Amino acid sequence: MNRKPKIIVIDDEAIMRDGSSRILTKEDIEVVTAENGETGLDLVRESPNTFDVMLLDLMMPGMSGMEVLEHVREIAPSLLVIVVTGYATVDTAVEAMKKGAYDFIPKPFTPDQLRIVVHRALEKKALEEETKRLREEAEKSLKDVAKEKSKTHTIINSMTDGVLVVDKDRSVALLNPAATRFLSVAAEDVIGKPVDEIEVEALSEIIMDVLEREVESLSGVSREIQVRSGEKGVFLRCHAVPVRDEKGDLLGGVMVLQDITQLKELERMKADFVAMVTHELRAPVAAIEQQLTVILKGLAGEINERQARMLRRAKERAKGLLDLVKDLLDLSKIEAGMQVQYMEPVDIGGLLTKVVDLMRPQAEQKGLTLEFEIENGLPSVNADAANMEGVFTNLISNAIKYTPEGGMVKVTGMKEGDYIRIDVEDTGIGISEKDLPRIFERFYRVKTEKTRQIVGTGLGLSIVKQVVDAHLGTIDVKSVENQGTHFTVKLPFILEN
Repeated sequence: MNRKPKIIVIDDEAIMRDGSSRILTKEDIEVVTAENGETGLDLVRESPNTFDVMLLDLMMPGMSGMEVLEHVREIAPSLLVIVVTGYATVDTAVEAMKKGAYDFIPKPFTPDQLRIVVHRALEKKALEEETKRLREEAEKSLKDVAKEKSKTHTIINSMTDGVLVVDKDRSVALLNPAATRFLSVAAEDVIGKPVDEIEVEALSEIIMDVLEREVESLSGVSREIQVRSGEKGVFLRCHAVPVRDEKGDLLGGVMVLQDITQLKELERMKADFVAMVTHELRAPVAAIEQQLTVILKGLAGEINERQARMLRRAKERAKGLLDLVKDLLDLSKIEAGMQVQYMEPVDIGGLLTKVVDLMRPQAEQKGLTLEFEIENGLPSVNADAANMEGVFTNLISNAIKYTPEGGMVKVTGMKEGDYIRIDVEDTGIGISEKDLPRIFERFYRVKTEKTRQIVGTGLGLSIVKQVVDAHLGTIDVKSVENQGTHFTVKLPFILEN
């Protein structure tokens, strides 16, 4: 017990009260005495939960011990009563036990006998209190669990995003109303059944991918899928993660479904608008550039040096605008899934040789060294040749553009595992650490004193990355400011049968 035990002794004999008090006080027990039943009951009534054990003499003048016992059962049911008798028979003690007494001790008794019977009662009292505490905690925990379960259920059912939960056997364990709406199914029709019952093939593939992931893999799976819902199709962004216990054992998977149909429609409208505007701009801007070329060549009459300088600047701006129009058209085609559509085996070594030969005059004109090393017998890649040529033209052109006179640009190609690795590195002005993470963003350009006069659209590297991604490849970049930049492209090659 966490507190000092408290006992009440009710006996008409002073010697019994005082003797019991002395013995028990030495056991670090608080003792209260009463000379008769009425006084003892009054003390119990004042504080019914104060006393742990009662020593009650059955044979007392006035109110007998049996009467006291009957009243105690009503006033303090948890109070353990030990009856003390010297004249009664065993039958009397048994009767007292039937009426609710915990134990009995006959007079006269030794100090050890008293200690044993009292400690036995206190141990029982302590066990009862601990049992009561545990029961209350259990009831509280069950209430908390029920409350949390109800709260969680309400929150999940109120979510605008769909929630799908499956167990490790791929059976549906939970499906909230939003998910049933997106997937056009009724929860009662699929709960407890394999996820394949939903009849959305992409959904089953995502779930299988998540459940088969290694324990060490903490990442989930994010994909966009289209499903039929009513008369129209619905675009969903699905994010799924495995659920494991503290030992790492698989319990199942959770998937969140977001309706991105409106976002897709806005993207389509934006792409259509950009394509329309850029298409309409291309012809007049090209005409302007052509007219400026005619004037600069003197075909429309003589011009002085100042006029020529201004016209050359205007022609550069017109060309920059044409490049922007071209990049925007390419970008809109990529977003529409139309840019990379003529996939065929491409000799990447031959393609790189062609691009380097085309870019060499530009490098020599700027006073740069252009090195080219290609491993013999590189296997082919499945690619759109025009797009691949655009990727490496952009990377090599940028390397030349951002490398000062006297510098070097190096292009290498080799086989690495299941990929062909192409490196384009330079000794140019480099990219700062804060700009490096953003160079593949659309319209992002590094702004420094050294790049101010270099014309660009800020779309080239974004297009390069999207083309490489569309070919299931990767592109990485490393750079140190004022020391150079190193791009690495990896493309999966065609395995020979």
